[in-house]
Amino acid sequence: MRILLTGAAGQVGTELAPLLRQLGDVVAVDRPECDLASPRDVRALVAEIRPSVVINPAAYTAVNEAETQVDLARAINQTAVGVLAEEAGKLGAMFVHYSTDYVFNGEKQGPYVETDEPAPLNVYGSSKLEGERAVSQAGGRFLILRTSWVYGPHGSNFLLTIRKLAMEREELKIVSDQIGAPTSSGQIARATARLVQQYAAVTEDRFPAGLYHMTAAGSTSWFGFARAITDSLPGRKLERLLPVPTMEYPTPARRPMNSLLDNTKFEQTFGFRLSDWKTATAAVLREIEVRQPVKI
Repeated sequence: MRILLTGAAGQVGTELAPLLRQLGDVVAVDRPECDLASPRDVRALVAEIRPSVVINPAAYTAVNEAETQVDLARAINQTAVGVLAEEAGKLGAMFVHYSTDYVFNGEKQGPYVETDEPAPLNVYGSSKLEGERAVSQAGGRFLILRTSWVYGPHGSNFLLTIRKLAMEREELKIVSDQIGAPTSSGQIARATARLVQQYAAVTEDRFPAGLYHMTAAGSTSWFGFARAITDSLPGRKLERLLPVPTMEYPTPARRPMNSLLDNTKFEQTFGFRLSDWKTATAAVLREIEVRQPVKI
């Protein structure tokens, strides 16, 4: 099995590459090898590699910046995704793509299911939704995995930011009325590798391709997530962690108040579930502490 992995230096790509190498021949690329904003580069890459599986964790994920960098967000999250899906389809390859909870407006009272109507509040969410549609319209085999609040030991994310600020400041104010499921890059990577393994074990027409929600179990607010992070830090400078409503923390991009995704379809189809967000958070924090211990 020959696997093309984009975004190899990103949060998910960094975790996923070594797992995929246990399953087949992996060509892992990032921007230096292929500029996703260039459809010509994307087509040339897939034609050269000729993979049987294409996995695309690469994305424009700067939610606030996307409000002004609209063209770039759409080029990477929509156009490039469509091109990858088309080229994968020409080869009969499985295309695995990641989307987001931000395709919804957050007004639903319970977790969102795959059949709920998307209504993104911001450019990032809109560009990811158009990427989903481009994959579906390409007509090949695909997995679209919607996940949420992605973090990990690499890159730039909420966990690493809060950990740093908690060691520098005595007080932090964190939004407490937006609810979701923090999902680690490691959880996503391990689940993806398992799905690829399942795909390799069956005939292609029997694999249940399609759209699935795939997040960590459980739920919390950004404040609850921040508290789990700061409570783990020995000798931290932070003295007060204060909950605030969204209205007191305005951002360029609007966020959904409810980001919860229902994982029932995924769990029933593939026979496993992602671990609880608290367990995953603790594991990531332990990994970071080994590499970058807090100085007391």
